[in-house]
Amino acid sequence: AASGKGKLAQFEAAGKRGKGAPGAAEGQGTVFRNKQRVLVLSSRGITHRFRHLMLDVLKLLPHSTKDSKLEGKDRPMVINEICEMRGCNGALYFEARKHKDLYLWVARTPHGPSAKFLVQNIHTSDELKFTGNHLMFSRPFLVFDSTFESEPHLQLLKEMFQQTFGTPRNHRRSKPFVDHTLSFYVLDGHIWIRNYQCTKHEETGETALVEVGPRFCLQLHRIFAGAFQGATLYSNIDYVSPNVVRAQEKIAKSVKYAARTEAQKKSVMRNQTIPKIANPFAGVFK
Repeated sequence: AASGKGKLAQFEAAGKRGKGAPGAAEGQGTVFRNKQRVLVLSSRGITHRFRHLMLDVLKLLPHSTKDSKLEGKDRPMVINEICEMRGCNGALYFEARKHKDLYLWVARTPHGPSAKFLVQNIHTSDELKFTGNHLMFSRPFLVFDSTFESEPHLQLLKEMFQQTFGTPRNHRRSKPFVDHTLSFYVLDGHIWIRNYQCTKHEETGETALVEVGPRFCLQLHRIFAGAFQGATLYSNIDYVSPNVVRAQEKIAKSVKYAARTEAQKKSVMRNQTIPKIANPFAGVFK
């Protein structure tokens, strides 16, 4: 009974001092709690493949919360207010355009920074049908390519990915296991994202990686100082809009069509200029 009273008094004293958990020593600060919470939402008009990719990403983030679709007339800055109401300090916004292109916003709200990517090479987990399987909402290893340390904007992106995709320790929805890795690689000016299960080889017992999915590729467009707004910190000079790519493809097709039409006209003109020779045997078999 005496020990119980002593623990109760210690708990009350710690609460008055604001030192966090009971038993905190004198002079120590409050116990750190990683309260990362990410808002995941999409724009109106998203296709089924883009929606399935978003749901796959949601399954990888136990510290995420999903919101309803954002109307097309609303500017992305409205997401800052939604994050404030939902108690989120990060956001993943899947913006679909023309039912063909998908852009991903990775933002730290409400002060920024934020990055806008073009999502390419989308393959959802249902499409891939890999044999890998890991616990849902387990904490992942975050693996980054050494290229992320080569340039300042890549270092900034690495920090943003760590804060967004890293599961907080002792999160109430996370599993106390680390059985998969989220890998980020930089190749050909793109960021390739893969999800692997950590397992052991049956014969040798060595650690092996089995891909689970999803897999997709990000091409950086811009990095903004604020959340969905602000000055441009970095602009990718190699970025080409999908509209420009489609326009170039149409021009290439139109050049082929023009060449074929011109060949047909030349054939007609050539047939008209060739003199016609009467066949002397034309009336023999009448």
